[in-house]
Formats: sequence, structure tokens, C-alpha cells
Amino acid sequence: MGAGEQIQAWADEAEAGYDVEELKRRGRGRPGRGAEPMQVVAVRFTTEELAALDALAEREHLSRSEVIRRALADYAV
Repeated sequence: MGAGEQIQAWADEAEAGYDVEELKRRGRGRPGRGAEPMQVVAVRFTTEELAALDALAEREHLSRSEVIRRALADYAV
């Protein structure tokens, strides 16, 4: 599906209306990873560290956050 077709599909969906109850059941925001609420922690990286992180994330098809979480889990073992 091309970009124009996707936009038209979204427009058609909006014009048809949404099931409000279904939207409420889906919840809002990103789903949690566990029972406890997650917290955001700011970390500063050098340009070189960030480039290495991004290269690893791309190679492994992961987000930056997932690479960092996996590295921490491996380190803590």
C-alpha cells in the first residue's frame, strides 16, 4: 500500500467513525513491560558512544532503549 493509499484508508476510517468503547479498551500510551510502572532515566553519551549504540541497535533490529536494557541485564548477571 502506497502512502497515498494509506492516507485515504485513514480518511475513510475517520469518516466512518470510531468505536469509542473499543478505543477505551485499547488503553493509552505504550504498554508497560511489567507489573511496576517504568521510569525514564536521562543518560548522557558522547558522540562516539551514541554512534556505537545506534550501530548495535540497527544491527540487532532493536531500539536504543532495548540495547541498553539488555546490556544492563547482561552486566548484572
